Amino acid sequence: MIKTGSPQITLASASPRRRELLDQIQVSYKVLPVDIDESHRTGETAEQFVKRLALEKARAGYEKLSNRPALGSDTIVLFKQQILGKPDSRQQGMEMLAMLSGQIHQVMTAVAICNGETEHCIVNVSEVEFMPLSAEQIADYWQTGEPVDKAGGYGIQGIAAQFIKNIKGSYSGIMGLPLFETAELLAKIDIKSQTRGS
Repeated sequence: MIKTGSPQITLASASPRRRELLDQIQVSYKVLPVDIDESHRTGETAEQFVKRLALEKARAGYEKLSNRPALGSDTIVLFKQQILGKPDSRQQGMEMLAMLSGQIHQVMTAVAICNGETEHCIVNVSEVEFMPLSAEQIADYWQTGEPVDKAGGYGIQGIAAQFIKNIKGSYSGIMGLPLFETAELLAKIDIKSQTRGS
C-alpha cells in the first residue's frame, strides 16, 4: 500500500522507475521534473559528474517548491572509464549495446536530498555482466523502444533483463534509485520509509 496524505518530498525527476521505487518503500512524493544542463565537464570524474547532476536536480526541485525537501538522482553507465548516458540516436544506442555485449560494466547512481541549507548526496556503484549479444539481438531490442531513455541504452527492469548474466550490487540502484541509500538520506532529515524506523 502506498502512503497517502501530504507529500513528504518533492521528486525532481520524471522517471517512472524512480516513482515505482519510492512507492516500494512507501514514501509519499510530488513529482516535479526539472530541466538542468546534463553536459559532462572537462576533467570531471564519473563520480563527480553523477553527484553534481543529482545535487543540481535536488536543488532545482527545492527552488521550485521550497515547502518540502527535494530528492534528485542521476544514473550513468561506465565502461572502461567511458561514461555512457542516454543514447542520442539509434546508431549510438546500438553501439553502446555492442560495447557492453559479453562484458562487465559499472552502473553509478547518485541520490541527493536538498532541504534548503541542508543537502546530502550518496553514490551507489554496481556491476552488471551482459551475455554476448548478436547484431540481430541488439537491433531487435532497439526496435522495442525500451533503450531510448536509458543510460547505457538498456533497462534492467525490462526486456533487457534476459541479457544480464550477473549483477553485483544494488538492483534498485541499477534501476535508477538505490533504496538503501535513499532511505539513509531521508532518515537524515527525519523522514522514515516504511519499516525503516529510526
